[in-house]
Amino acid sequence: MTMALRTALLLVVLAALVASGVAPYDRGVWWAEVMPVLIAVPILLATARRFPLTPLACGLIAFFALILILGGAYTYARVPIGFVVQDWFDLARNPYDRFGHFFQGVTPAILGRELLLRTSPLRPGKWLFCLVTLSCLGISALYELVEWAAAELWAGGAVEFVGMQGDPWDAQAAMLMAVTGAMLAQWLLAGVHDRQLARVERAGVEK
Repeated sequence: MTMALRTALLLVVLAALVASGVAPYDRGVWWAEVMPVLIAVPILLATARRFPLTPLACGLIAFFALILILGGAYTYARVPIGFVVQDWFDLARNPYDRFGHFFQGVTPAILGRELLLRTSPLRPGKWLFCLVTLSCLGISALYELVEWAAAELWAGGAVEFVGMQGDPWDAQAAMLMAVTGAMLAQWLLAGVHDRQLARVERAGVEK
């Protein structure tokens, strides 16, 4: 991925972040939902030169950031595209948060896979697949614990942040979506990812 394309992805994410923060549905929820983006962007910028990520990882991170930003602007239960899908499939609830949790598995899976392959003795195979999958499930479970803490401490704002929409199994469904996304990402994208990792390694050797 060229520097120009990386810069373009960054500018798209920053523009979306600014636009979403102009008049979000709930300012507190907006801060809570976009906080991962606010944390990730400085880290990625600080490490871009000495540890450049593959195009696949960069693209997924940018896409996931846009998912979080849109959810922060409307709250997950009110994202318009979710209502469209709800009508199409006659669903009982807005499914946008399910989509978000799916990519909460996809994106960390590829990023975690990349970090492990580039910084540890692990190679592609069953152990890598299991460790990445379990890590993504752990990240999802941790996020559900954060939502639980918010529900206990935040009072009214927690309803919009948690976004259960009356579903008593919301946390379990969210974790299922995340672990499904993590496994599918590894099954479907491993080949592309390995080729991009090889190019990154060759570029590092040439330097």
